[in-house]
Amino acid sequence: MPRLSAEDRKAQIIAQVLHLASEIGPDRLSTTDVARAVGISQPAVFRHFPTKGDLWLAVAENVAASLRERWKDATVQELEPQSRLKGLIGAQLSAIAERPALPSLLFSRELTVDNPPLRKVFDHLLASFQSQLADSVTGMQTQGILRPDMAAQDAAVLLISAMQGVAIRWTLGNRCFDLVEEGRRLIEVQLTIMSVQREPLS
Repeated sequence: MPRLSAEDRKAQIIAQVLHLASEIGPDRLSTTDVARAVGISQPAVFRHFPTKGDLWLAVAENVAASLRERWKDATVQELEPQSRLKGLIGAQLSAIAERPALPSLLFSRELTVDNPPLRKVFDHLLASFQSQLADSVTGMQTQGILRPDMAAQDAAVLLISAMQGVAIRWTLGNRCFDLVEEGRRLIEVQLTIMSVQREPLS
């Protein structure tokens, strides 16, 4: 079997961290678990990532790059704000469905309390997502789709909260329903609540 390059080995380790984090939780995951899953020694893990903090930072940067690329792919050809918003939400839900550890990673106090660089990566990531949603909300308000009397940032927070809620329910329920389908359904409910109320036709 050919020996992996350093970059390929790093990618393999990161992939296993994400897989194991979804199975046993990021806060319980040890470098021994990672080494065993990859099939290398624990010191070999530390040759690539000198500290556990470095390993988690690499995982965070990988997650951030992947999500930003998904958001871009989902919206690059979408000019209408409503399509952009739904594209962003669909991309995020799909990413969580494929990497179930994401909610736990993004909101793990245990991982970030002693790792400010890790917290910074996740804070910037979430702020970017919220900003993109808010921009789409503003566009929908301009078009008369959503209520103009609510702050776009508040609307974005409510949409993110709805996504987080369904992701947590999906996780606690042993992933027994289609996260993307259910998440999109609930977002439609939320958007209906936020929509401009039309007078009934007489």
